[in-house]
Amino acid sequence: MGEVTVDSALVACLEACEAALHEAQHCAAECIKHGGEMSHCGLVCLDAADACSATLNVLARESKHHGDFCALCAHMCERCAEHCEKHLDHGHCQRAAEACRRCAAECQKHAAEKHI
Repeated sequence: MGEVTVDSALVACLEACEAALHEAQHCAAECIKHGGEMSHCGLVCLDAADACSATLNVLARESKHHGDFCALCAHMCERCAEHCEKHLDHGHCQRAAEACRRCAAECQKHAAEKHI
């Protein structure tokens, strides 16, 4: 079997989605363990992680619908970053916010590439 390659224009987005997925999942676990008001942040992180995961899948297969997924992923990652940035004393939140902002920026570049 030959090596699978992804269009180079999508690689940065794919890499940013993967990083945000991992940081958001880690942050969600830590926030949920902490409990209380942090639980809501954890749930938002899980939503962002799910959007990142789905977007990773469509980017990897170069789906014609990747723009639709990128638009949702950008939106969810922005929401995640907004929630996480409120928790300055939690390193996991700050790392998730940074990764999600980067992912949102990369996804936004492809959000208009919608298949009709």
